[in-house]
Amino acid sequence: MSGTPTRTLADLKDLAVIPTAPALAEAPKYETKRDAQGRSYATGRRKNAVARVWIKPGKGEIMVNGKKVGQYFARPVLRMLITQPFLVADRYNQFDVFCTVAGGGLSGQAGALRHGISRALTHYEPELRGILKVAGFLTRDSRVVERKKYGHAKARRSFQFSKR
Repeated sequence: MSGTPTRTLADLKDLAVIPTAPALAEAPKYETKRDAQGRSYATGRRKNAVARVWIKPGKGEIMVNGKKVGQYFARPVLRMLITQPFLVADRYNQFDVFCTVAGGGLSGQAGALRHGISRALTHYEPELRGILKVAGFLTRDSRVVERKKYGHAKARRSFQFSKR
């Protein structure tokens, strides 16, 4: 152990001075994105569904493809999924939502709508980005149905084997 140099307190003080890069010192600033009518637009995706979402301040009405949300999404679980971004951001019944949804089934459309609402909220109020990101609403859920392969009954299921 005689070959290792001994460190003094002065040596450690030199290590404490680390230059900071200006890019790392501050977080990126996000700007509000609104159109002439004061709405924010975003696109949400889930499975094969795509939702085009516009939000503006209002009484909390949600219109999906020209119908009220209760009429379009009959299952309460899907309606709960859609309102989650507003509840997490503490903005429930403060924004009107107008959206068009296409592709996929109702579950995928509700997920796409939640993703689109979350992104539109961050465009309208950029300070909500941290809350929605921690909740996982800004992440695009990229899971899609696997394609069917030839020689198989489904994507991975083989046909029943018969020995005789």
